[in-house]
Amino acid sequence: MALLTTVPGSSAVVWGGIVTYANEAKITMLEVDSRLLEQDGAVSQGVAKAMAWGMRIHSGVDWTLAVTGIAGPGGGTPEKPVGTVWIAWCDPEGIVSARSFHFSGDRDSIRRKTAFEAMKGLLQLIVKHS
Repeated sequence: MALLTTVPGSSAVVWGGIVTYANEAKITMLEVDSRLLEQDGAVSQGVAKAMAWGMRIHSGVDWTLAVTGIAGPGGGTPEKPVGTVWIAWCDPEGIVSARSFHFSGDRDSIRRKTAFEAMKGLLQLIVKHS
């Protein structure tokens, strides 16, 4: 969110954001299906897509994005090591796409890289959609 709101006048185009670290927040605030969280875990393609869709439904905006990942330093597993991130985007037609990333570095570096890729992907989709 900070990348967007550092631009003067961003309030004219940025609706806002929802931070949902806990699974319960994903369920209650974005209507992510609890079975999806149990089956695939919070850091998964399905959950990222459900978060982007839930944000669209609750905000009514044209474009949304969602991020779920493991920035570390702990929390990683052999299947999902630190640096594993899923980013999803929802367009004005309600089409949701997602992509996985595997970033290296410390927590701050992983978070910066994630924010950059989320915004880059959104801009690419907006340009493609225009």
